[in-house]
Amino acid sequence: MKAWLVPPTLRGYRAAWLGADALAGLTLVAVAVPGQMATARLAGLSAVAGLYAFVAGSLVYALLGTNRQLSVGADSTIAPLLATGVASVAAAGTPGYGSAMALTALLVGGLLVAAGLCRLGWISEFLSTPVITGVLAGIAVEIVVRQIPVILGVSGGGTTTIDRVRQVVGQLSHINGWSVGIAAGVLAIIAATHRVSNRLPGTLLALILSIVAVRALGLASHHGVAVLGTVRGGLPHVRLPSVSWSQLRRMPGLVLSVAFVCIAQTAATVRRSSAGTTVAGTVNRDLVGVGAGSVAAGLIGAFAVDASPPNTAIVTASGVRSQLANTIAAVVVLAVVVAATAPLADLPQAMLAAMLVFIATKLFRAGELRAIFRFDRIEFTLAATALVVVAVVGIEQGIAVALILSLADRTWRSARPRDAILGRAPGTDHWIPVDIGIPVEHVAGVLVYLVYAPLWYGNAHYLRLRISHLVDAASTPVHAVVLDAAGVSDIDYTGLLTLRDMVTELGRRGVTIAIARASHLVHHDLKHGAILQQLGPDRLFPSVDQAVAALQHLP
Repeated sequence: MKAWLVPPTLRGYRAAWLGADALAGLTLVAVAVPGQMATARLAGLSAVAGLYAFVAGSLVYALLGTNRQLSVGADSTIAPLLATGVASVAAAGTPGYGSAMALTALLVGGLLVAAGLCRLGWISEFLSTPVITGVLAGIAVEIVVRQIPVILGVSGGGTTTIDRVRQVVGQLSHINGWSVGIAAGVLAIIAATHRVSNRLPGTLLALILSIVAVRALGLASHHGVAVLGTVRGGLPHVRLPSVSWSQLRRMPGLVLSVAFVCIAQTAATVRRSSAGTTVAGTVNRDLVGVGAGSVAAGLIGAFAVDASPPNTAIVTASGVRSQLANTIAAVVVLAVVVAATAPLADLPQAMLAAMLVFIATKLFRAGELRAIFRFDRIEFTLAATALVVVAVVGIEQGIAVALILSLADRTWRSARPRDAILGRAPGTDHWIPVDIGIPVEHVAGVLVYLVYAPLWYGNAHYLRLRISHLVDAASTPVHAVVLDAAGVSDIDYTGLLTLRDMVTELGRRGVTIAIARASHLVHHDLKHGAILQQLGPDRLFPSVDQAVAALQHLP
């Protein structure tokens, strides 16, 4: 067989790997069947839509993707975002809702394919880890609040998180104890099996036991426990979804938000599963695979898919060697959809709700939030803000705020960069910050200044004022300033003009400026900006110590 006909993740496949891949695939099935159904319910669709999405995402990615471990399917991170966004286009539970959801999958998939082909995977790095942590925690809160009415067996209601909580509080007198008991039992089983090993089929066991309990005790007919009801399986039908032009015009924001989350999560999952061995371009090719999976899911009436971190971790821990494991899982799930959906009619909705709550506990990374708080209060504030906006206002708005906060934080830090006054370590030619607790020597009349940032239009004026202030505040008159450029990566045109003005201004005051440790890139900027001509050819030095030695005896 020609090499180009073989999917990338199956090239070089060995027969000895088949046992490990088959085991990993069956392990994934045990998690995927209940998990994908629960995620579909979270998206406001029938449970079988989640299984269709898993089949489409897994099979298409196996053909086009490059990562041997990555699992693709319906994902709880984007499901609530899809539910909220599509509900603004069409009423949940109507045929129009399903069509809008399928069209969203097509548009998201097309955008992901385009992003991969255009090598735009780098945009995933525009959300910092603290902000991503906050967004995921907010999504976790959103998931839990949506599932509380199902667990309690009440009707719920409301369109926002606060409204939903108010509705539940007003219905506490109507709690169904059996629903609560089922949810508690499911959570206990899943938590116990995960504590032993995440490869144990705790979710599948909980699913089977909950169906048995409903049938044996007559919980649906005699105790009012809500169940899935008839699940219509069979092979999916390929068709193009139909929506009106007015509905389509309301979709761009939703599509962009979902696509951005998919790019960020796919990139993070690929890098994590590759254990740091990902080569350049791999993420972009994987985005094409995930995007094509969403297109396939949309064509069969399902919804957008994404890389799944928990499922990927499960198959990786199972010793998977190729995408054959995910292919086996998809084939088995398809067999379930075609021939074995009848028992699912008695599956209590509280079981799926409890599973989603367990997933939410994994999204809410309290330990990481504490670590961020201990490291940097500002970054923790960004994470907390993202959490609150996602949970209270909405996921789409929260992602937009998170992106703006991430960029604003980094811009502010670059516009007001850290700096240091340097002194010489006694007995050496090394110049170090004066505030790190080590005694240093000063050379009278020479100020050595280090800035940890590029010189650009956002901080040029600030740094000029900062250096002027340090010259004025020095304990002895300063006749020379050495700019340690080791921390400067580049200089833009505004920075060059500001630097030239500062050289002129300080020169009038009798202060000479020299530059030390400039990289070849900064040297290029200085030369083409006429700074070297203004300073003089003898004012650029390879080391701080040489610069100080040359300037300390100037009048």
